[in-house]
Amino acid sequence: MNDKGYMTSDSEEKEEKQEENVTTAIQQLGQTNIPQMAQDSNIHCLTIVGQIEGHIQLPPQNKTTKYEHVIPQIVAIEQNPNIEGLLVLLNTVGGDVEAGLAIAEMLASLSKPTVSVVLGGGHSIGVPIAVSCDYSFIVETATMTIHPIRLTGLVIGVPQTFEYLDKMQERVVRFVTKHSNISEEKFKELMFSKGNLTRDIGTNVVGLDAVKYGLIDEVGGVSQAMKKLQELIEFKKGKEGKMLQ
Repeated sequence: MNDKGYMTSDSEEKEEKQEENVTTAIQQLGQTNIPQMAQDSNIHCLTIVGQIEGHIQLPPQNKTTKYEHVIPQIVAIEQNPNIEGLLVLLNTVGGDVEAGLAIAEMLASLSKPTVSVVLGGGHSIGVPIAVSCDYSFIVETATMTIHPIRLTGLVIGVPQTFEYLDKMQERVVRFVTKHSNISEEKFKELMFSKGNLTRDIGTNVVGLDAVKYGLIDEVGGVSQAMKKLQELIEFKKGKEGKMLQ
């Protein structure tokens, strides 16, 4: 019997329960195919879209990726034995630096193969997330904006504030250069370049240029990324098989 007093069959109750689970997943994690439910595929897809939201909640009209949604998913992906690889799709304008770095560090520390695809844009703090995976792709029309870190809101104008900002920027530079083939000198050159952005310093890097600079591994889309991810999964299985022998 349902909440309206009508008799229901087992199949109807099962469907209602599935609908409730999907609704709960959307409310809590922002997507339906959470890792625990992804039993029909060995690959999980994680989307990083809109603006990356950190400790301060953004206005409701903003399209956001909330780090409190993403971080539990990454932990669940690591723990789920049915998931053998992770595909990360990016179309983000950037956002909170610490939240973005937290997501990037978690992706980089996964034991399972990971592949990222930059679609549309992977700007600002989206750059570390894009390079955090084992292999990265970018479509030809996608762009990545590289610029210095900026503060918004009330800023105390003392030397310590600028020293903190400089240290935070160095964290981003170190992470990107460690997880990609771009040199620190080249990355900083792109970051502080003048004349490329209308009202700011930095560089807007398009698909092929991102590969040329060594920021991204290859130009390609979803099909190429899936193929590469399967290759990495098979390589990991073969490596583990040799260790067991």
